[in-house]
Amino acid sequence: MKEDLSSSREPIENAEPQSTPQSNQAPALARRIGIFDATMIVMGGIIGSGIFMNPSVVAQKVHTPLLILSAWVVGGLVALAGAFIYAELAELRPRVGGQYAYIREAYHPALAFMYGWMLLLVIQTGGMAAVAVTFANYFAGLAGIPRSSWTSPIIAALALALLTVINCFGVRAGSSLQSALMVLKIAAILILVGVGLWAGRQAEAVVSEQLATDNWQLITAFGAAMVPVLFAYGGWQTANFIAGEVREPRKSLPRALLIGVMGVIALYTAVNFVCVSVLGPAGLAATETPASSVMQRALGKKGETIIAIGISISTLGFLSQSILTAPRVYFAMADDKLFFKSVARLAPRTRVPVVAIALQGALAIIIALSGSYAQILSYVVAFDSIFFGLTATTIFYFRRRAGNDRARFKVPGHPVTTIFFVAVEWLVVVNTFYTSPVNSAIGAAIMLAGIPVYLYWRSRNEQ
Repeated sequence: MKEDLSSSREPIENAEPQSTPQSNQAPALARRIGIFDATMIVMGGIIGSGIFMNPSVVAQKVHTPLLILSAWVVGGLVALAGAFIYAELAELRPRVGGQYAYIREAYHPALAFMYGWMLLLVIQTGGMAAVAVTFANYFAGLAGIPRSSWTSPIIAALALALLTVINCFGVRAGSSLQSALMVLKIAAILILVGVGLWAGRQAEAVVSEQLATDNWQLITAFGAAMVPVLFAYGGWQTANFIAGEVREPRKSLPRALLIGVMGVIALYTAVNFVCVSVLGPAGLAATETPASSVMQRALGKKGETIIAIGISISTLGFLSQSILTAPRVYFAMADDKLFFKSVARLAPRTRVPVVAIALQGALAIIIALSGSYAQILSYVVAFDSIFFGLTATTIFYFRRRAGNDRARFKVPGHPVTTIFFVAVEWLVVVNTFYTSPVNSAIGAAIMLAGIPVYLYWRSRNEQ
């Protein structure tokens, strides 16, 4: 029998909690995040370092301006289709934990636990470690710190530790920092776009060469280009993790998801337009740092420094968003008595799951220092996509269960758009298992290892 997701510890929706809980009650999550901060969290979960690097990867797969820009537009439409689904889920079930909560209620707690297990061990912490090292590399260059085998990991660990401590001071502190970094991040992207438009078109595109190739080659090349695009667009779903701390979540969270994703689509398309315009398809494919190349061509060494600062801010903002959102999943797992009891503990004054935040930060630091983040990152896309698609299918269950009491916001074009999103995500999984069978098998082993762990925690609850 599926269990109800309502928790005695979750505050009544839309009610503003008291500043200090009564002494005979456990502290509850506080709804202190407004629609602006929620929108910044959505955008911050998407925009990291990928948009500054991945345009060149896409240009290596498809070689015309039309196909390059089309890949980013199609990727944006996939992300928007997912955002529509998650927006309706957020209204139907504004629960702390997001995907974990939806999977648990629609399917089974074991599947939900496996998602949280992979999030903690692979998806979130591995991604955070990789992004933290990227930040460290740029920061060390800007600060003139000599490069060595230990410099970047140490800087990455210090950045993760600092952001972890800040988020332990409360959801308001964490979301305010995230919003400030997101505003700076948007400013950096707009500077890149503005400078690129000012620099003007430097290379004419050769369209006929790629379009004249075999149709199947064209399809497979476009499919390969979609992998880095979808990776760059990922992350918007993490906003649903904090549904239990958003004011008026049935209204605010769907709006934040849609505004945030559409804003990112506009920014990403603009960045790729200026990259193609300034560098040309061949030049874009030849560089590993397209944003730096655009700025260097327009402004020289000063341009490279400006974009390095922008990338540092962007990666730091992504880390801040990750540390703010994902611990709510581990909190929900522990609140279900499927994880260490202390992970469900809220600080009485700040009402945040400090143990969950600290646990995630510690694991990300260990991965960053160990240097294993590159291998772990190879597991992320496939297994994130497994649970993306699975979560999207829960909309069928929740719509059927809601009956006439359905959400005011409904997924446009459902079920066609929902099936489209699920198909795209699971095709990514199939492609990853086909092209990287060894890494995929290791990731699958880690995921399946969560089953005996789940059974252990469930048996403890039954005693």
